[in-house]
Amino acid sequence: MSHTAAKPTHETKFEPRLEDGKPLLIAGLRKTYAPAAMRSISAQWQTFAPHIGKIPGQIGRTTYGVCWQSPDSANIEYLSGVEISTFAGVPDDFTVVSLPAAKYFVLPHQGHVSKLYETCEAISKWLPESGHQSAAAADAETPAFFERYSEEFNPQTGMGGMELWVPLQS
Repeated sequence: MSHTAAKPTHETKFEPRLEDGKPLLIAGLRKTYAPAAMRSISAQWQTFAPHIGKIPGQIGRTTYGVCWQSPDSANIEYLSGVEISTFAGVPDDFTVVSLPAAKYFVLPHQGHVSKLYETCEAISKWLPESGHQSAAAADAETPAFFERYSEEFNPQTGMGGMELWVPLQS
C-alpha cells in the first residue's frame, strides 16, 4: 500500500512517498568501504552482475544495494544483491540478509546512477522535517537505506528505475 508523504518545507525535485514494505531476503556480495573508497562500489556491482539470474531461489530481476552505517566509524557496509526465496544453494561467498516488513520513506531517483548521492542528501534534509525517524538510528543492524533497481534500470546508460528506501521507526 502506497501513501503520499507530507511535502517537505524546502523545495526538492523529488516526490517522496511512504510505503509498507514486505519482508525481503536478499543475497549478494557485501563489503566495507571507507568514505574515500566508496567509488569502488561500482566495481562491486561489476563483480556481482554475472550472478544475476543464476542465483538459486532468485525472485525476479530487481536488484538491491543495501547500506549500513558503521556505528563506530564513517565506514559503510554495502551489499549488492537480489531477492531470494530460500537460503538453499546460495554461493558460500555471498551474504544473506533478512529485512523485516517495515514502513519506508521512498524517494525515486531521476538522474544518472552516479548522482544517487543527491537523493541521499534530499533524504537527509527531508526526514527530520517529516516527523519520522530512521529505524537505523535506533538499531545498528537495521540498514540506513537500500537502493532498489527495477528491471527498467539500464546499467549501460546508468539511468531509469532507481529508488532509495529508508526504513522508519514505527
